[in-house]
Amino acid sequence: MVTNNEVVRPVTSFQFSPSLWGDEFRYFVFDNEVAERYAQEIQVLKGQVMSMLVSIRSAKLAEKLNFIDTMERLGISYHFHEMIDEMLENIYNANPNFQLGDDLCTSALLFRLLRQHGYNISSGIFDNFQENGKFKSSLSNDVKGLLNLYEASHLKGHNDANLKEAYTFSKTHLEVIGPQLSSTLGKQVRHALDQSLHNGIPRVESSYFITVYEEDESKNDVLLRFAKLDFNLLQMHHKQELYEHMRWWKELDFVTTLPYARDRAVECYFWALGVYFEAKYSKARLMLAKIITMASIFDDTYDSFGKPDELEIFTDAIQKWDIRQTNRLPRFMKIIYKTLIDLFEEFDKELSKEGRSFAVHYTKERIKELVSSYNIEVKWCTERCTPPVAEYIKNGQASSTLYLLITASFLGMKSVTREAFEWSSQNPRIIEANTLLARVINDIASYEREKYNRVNATGIDYYMNDYGVTAEEAMNKFEEMVENAWKDTNEDILRPIPSAVSTEILLCILNFARIDDVVYKNKQDGYTNPEKVLKPCIFSVLVNSFEI
Repeated sequence: MVTNNEVVRPVTSFQFSPSLWGDEFRYFVFDNEVAERYAQEIQVLKGQVMSMLVSIRSAKLAEKLNFIDTMERLGISYHFHEMIDEMLENIYNANPNFQLGDDLCTSALLFRLLRQHGYNISSGIFDNFQENGKFKSSLSNDVKGLLNLYEASHLKGHNDANLKEAYTFSKTHLEVIGPQLSSTLGKQVRHALDQSLHNGIPRVESSYFITVYEEDESKNDVLLRFAKLDFNLLQMHHKQELYEHMRWWKELDFVTTLPYARDRAVECYFWALGVYFEAKYSKARLMLAKIITMASIFDDTYDSFGKPDELEIFTDAIQKWDIRQTNRLPRFMKIIYKTLIDLFEEFDKELSKEGRSFAVHYTKERIKELVSSYNIEVKWCTERCTPPVAEYIKNGQASSTLYLLITASFLGMKSVTREAFEWSSQNPRIIEANTLLARVINDIASYEREKYNRVNATGIDYYMNDYGVTAEEAMNKFEEMVENAWKDTNEDILRPIPSAVSTEILLCILNFARIDDVVYKNKQDGYTNPEKVLKPCIFSVLVNSFEI
């Protein structure tokens, strides 16, 4: 029996699993001696690799491209960004037609590398390998060519119809050939079929490639050692950052005071690491990790615990952004609200030193937008309202958190100007595409859990209601939206880019799409249930190091 004094919370029969990590990342001592030794050897190797890059300029095209590709896959290309981009620019300008005869492997690699670096090479480069719109059957035994074609097909835009055919053709043949190959090439084929390079999280893919490259008989020992040392040194810095993040999380004690919320502090830091891994982004990573953690708390508060009347007041309090609003809130919301205010005061103090406090304003506005979108969803649920799917998706793009997280990722990046924040606040297509991708891929992954908890609370339900289709048909439509969002993203990283924006910013946005693609792949909610999806990724980047 419920008494008048008892607070009735939203009905949910779903319990979030506890953190997988225990004390794994709560203790870490940075070994300065080891770090210094690694850094000194890296400097020596860096000089050797630079010499290799200079000498390879006069090599054949295939050799140049394979060397660049190897460096990028090993995760060390960021040290030589300007040299590599200059080489690719020269290649792009020197090959106006890009017809490389019957060399599918080089053609596909050229296409992928140029597109990844923003050069708008035409997919017509593959016309030579097709007859009547179909890829020639004679290519079916060219494993390296098929693998490169498969990877290239993931950079398709809206006008690249032949890349859809390229994807189907290469994937079909690789699925037959893959299980039969015992070489390192076979490992790469099987891995690519599970996770394409372009859609993968860069640091995770580098970790995997280093292990495979080590087994390659034709490996370059200098590049391999450079990659291992650099990976281990960066991992030490990442572990130090994660230790700091976990200390902040432990001091908040949300696991005790907000037991309804997901304890995913490690996953939140990993998410930030997926956006940028380089040492120079340390401050940006820690700021973003805290914002992601807070967004997760908001999500669970609106979705799983708060009462509609409380959430209405909480939403209004955040719009007002004033610590005095705390008095209006129930105890558990006071905790969240004060943490939020304190966090942004900390950000403002830090960024004011750089003359960049304007960055805080734009991020605050995105938080206001996020909680408003959450509150609209609560009202729909409470009132048993079924909005048109278009209205749901528009609101859902904000509730996907990506408007906020993309903006927050710029907080600690010194190079991001007020003009860039203003550009992002206008929701250009590449950001719209990311929020749409995040919304629909999340809906596909969490459909069963959400349906179990609520009535008509998912985009899948709304689409079924609007169009009178089955859940499977609705999911297929949502997957089509995901594909189109990727096409938008792939096109918008190409040059020319808006004057207020840098390739650095576009790469961050692209990495958000990659993270969503990995976390929610195969209809799994890898954030809520990280055991199968995120745990192996986190181990590969933050636990496992390479023997030196």
